[in-house]
Amino acid sequence: MTSPSTRGRPRHAKSHIAVRVAHALLGIVVGVGWLVLPGMTIRAEDPVPVAGAAAAPEQGGTTATDLILPIAVVVAALVLAGYGYVRRTRRARSRTTPGLVSERPPAQTAHDFERQARASLVEADDSVRTSREELGFTEARFGAEAVKPFASALRAAQTELTAAFAIRRRYEQGAPGDETARRQALVGIVGRCAEAGRRLDAEAAGFDRLRALEQGVGAALEVAERRFRELAGRTGDAQAALAELGERYVPSAAASVTGYVEQAKDRLVFATTHLNRARQSADSGDGERAARALRAAEGAVAQADVLVSGVERLAGELREAAGLVPTALTGGEAEIAEARRRPPLIPEGELLARVAHADVALAAVREELTRGRPYDPLDALRRITRAVGLLGVGRAGVVPVAARLAARSAVSAAGDFVSTHRAAVGAEARTRLAEAERLLAEEPAEYAVADGLAQEARELAERDVRAHGNPYDGAADHASGLAGAVLGGILLAEEPDGGPPASFGGPETRDRRRLPRE
Repeated sequence: MTSPSTRGRPRHAKSHIAVRVAHALLGIVVGVGWLVLPGMTIRAEDPVPVAGAAAAPEQGGTTATDLILPIAVVVAALVLAGYGYVRRTRRARSRTTPGLVSERPPAQTAHDFERQARASLVEADDSVRTSREELGFTEARFGAEAVKPFASALRAAQTELTAAFAIRRRYEQGAPGDETARRQALVGIVGRCAEAGRRLDAEAAGFDRLRALEQGVGAALEVAERRFRELAGRTGDAQAALAELGERYVPSAAASVTGYVEQAKDRLVFATTHLNRARQSADSGDGERAARALRAAEGAVAQADVLVSGVERLAGELREAAGLVPTALTGGEAEIAEARRRPPLIPEGELLARVAHADVALAAVREELTRGRPYDPLDALRRITRAVGLLGVGRAGVVPVAARLAARSAVSAAGDFVSTHRAAVGAEARTRLAEAERLLAEEPAEYAVADGLAQEARELAERDVRAHGNPYDGAADHASGLAGAVLGGILLAEEPDGGPPASFGGPETRDRRRLPRE
């Protein structure tokens, strides 16, 4: 085998260098020979020319002219050899041909660190999401006590990932400002993500021993088929609920779940095919193929659940918001009155402008209610809480409750979209989503910020999906659900059939259910 430093070098390279060295040595030998041989031919008894005698040397004699040519040859040979050596050394140091290793590898640029940090965040986030999905199936089969070590590893990985996203968010906001410190922040992101993956990778083997799918998928298959049948019924109900939302509210109210029922059906078609394939492989004694097919089916069932649950949840949120809007209007008017009574904490002119804006916003919402036409209750709550929030009164009551409902809805919608389109969504959308989730658990003053970040995350994620190319985008791929499975990260798109299914584990183990090459 060839060493890494010589792999890719043309086979004739060494012989080519040897030929050059031989030529140089030959020149030296010839030159030295020409210097020595004339001296060897001079005998002691040969006559010595007399000064001033006619210059007609005898044959075999040596003159100054005779020495010029060999000396010139020696010098030329040495110069050529030195020039060749220097040229080869410089070329070796600056060579960039693939397969050849220069003496000093190129240093990583700031762009390299940035790209690596983004990729690490996406990879770690995908690993955590996939591990959480498969853990749910395993817990349903074995119980919470049996999966404690794996649940603990998942929580530890989530903690590291959350810290990495927090560093990334501060980095996007310009902190730290020093260039060296910013590079260290990127290195910290990569390190946190690597630790998250390591925690999951370390438990992958034990997780597989617990599931033991290669030894038999019967019980696990029953769990997946039970969830599949439940989802098939809920999908029909979700379709009816979505149609009702279209009649009761304006189209924008249900925009966040548009197409979710169709995507859920798509995932269930894919799950049907792979559940059948898993059973057939198990019946034929092919445990590896059965385990691979079952994991693909489980991933599809889990994502169908996310999509159907998203429709169900939004229907409930809209009903809750519609019931809360009149109370939020009353609470908002009370805060406006309080702002007028209190000594202003900001310049009076600015306060009056904010109060006027709040009056207009609340009046517009109240007009929508009195007209009795369809509207978007969540959007109405957002307009109320944002306008009143600018007054800085901060009273406890219905307004913070309304703000939290709107923010929670936006965060959940963004999270569902990222989970079911994870193969296309980049680090920017995920970073904003992570920050929105963090702020949602903070004080009420942060709810509006969380709401805005979640909406930004959704917009960025949709942009990523539009820009993402899917090689499994043919009519047959759509009919079988393969295109959606690849887009959702259920399959890792490494093989013509979509590749191995993603499994519990980190970057080193999540693709382990690949079939051996035949």
